[in-house]
Amino acid sequence: MRLGVLDVGSNTVHLLVVDAHRGAHPWPAHSEKVVLRLAEQIAPDGALREAGAEALVEAVRGARAAATERQVDDLLAFATSAVRDATNAADVLARVRTATGVRLAVLSGADEARMTFLAVRRWFGWSAGRLLVLDIGGGSLEIAAGIDEDPDVAVSLPLGAGRLTRDRLAVDPQSSTPPPPQLVEELRAYVDSRLDPVVERMTGVGWERPVATSKTFRTLARLAGAAPSGAGLWARRRLTRSGLRQVLGFIRHIPPSQLVELEGVSAGRAHQLLAGAVVAEAVMRRLGVDSLDVCPWALREGVILSRLDQLAPV
Repeated sequence: MRLGVLDVGSNTVHLLVVDAHRGAHPWPAHSEKVVLRLAEQIAPDGALREAGAEALVEAVRGARAAATERQVDDLLAFATSAVRDATNAADVLARVRTATGVRLAVLSGADEARMTFLAVRRWFGWSAGRLLVLDIGGGSLEIAAGIDEDPDVAVSLPLGAGRLTRDRLAVDPQSSTPPPPQLVEELRAYVDSRLDPVVERMTGVGWERPVATSKTFRTLARLAGAAPSGAGLWARRRLTRSGLRQVLGFIRHIPPSQLVELEGVSAGRAHQLLAGAVVAEAVMRRLGVDSLDVCPWALREGVILSRLDQLAPV
């Protein structure tokens, strides 16, 4: 069957179309995305601004048309932290449904962590042992760990790269000067404080294989010397804590407008890279992780796999 997954994230609205059936590897047939950066379009009162809501409607309308054109059998549409946390979320969701006919399911942070964990487990298999999975999105950080396909621990924290860029660094993407060192240190202290209860909760959980997913981790790994995307899906990619520290050490001195010039850094997320690196370094340090394997599958693939698992065996 042909499945479409419409992921309304904090940075992008991403449509992924795959050909798949139960028990098989989902093969991508089409992918398209629109960069909206919804996490940065939240007003001081917590509501998604009118411009952001309108842009979301148009992006969903376009994605549905693309899915219909490609004869998708089922469209799985969901939204994550930017919409979930908006004070006007109900109105925005109703507006999207009325204008496009698409009902967006809102995933909780814990569900994000669980779905991502499922994707990573399927990618690496049972031989990976107990997994630790880290995912930095635009609005939140997800952490999950366990031995089965459903993690023993699944938590979500409001430590996304887009959210922190907006709230803590106030970075202008076109700025020709890097954020003041004091702001970066204050961000580091804030992230550490939010991680305190999670670190305590993770004590004694244990894992054999720490894994990272998400565009933020892939970009940081590339800057630290991992294989480029052109090397293919199955190329092994890793991010070490020492390599990450080196990356953080130099990008904090680069103006946001120039970060896009670095290899592997996308224009839509370049200014969020510093905040993402601070979160990545903090969570690796606090959990005692020296090296992460980078998994190409994440939340979207987890949603697909979960849907396929619900199908009756043929």
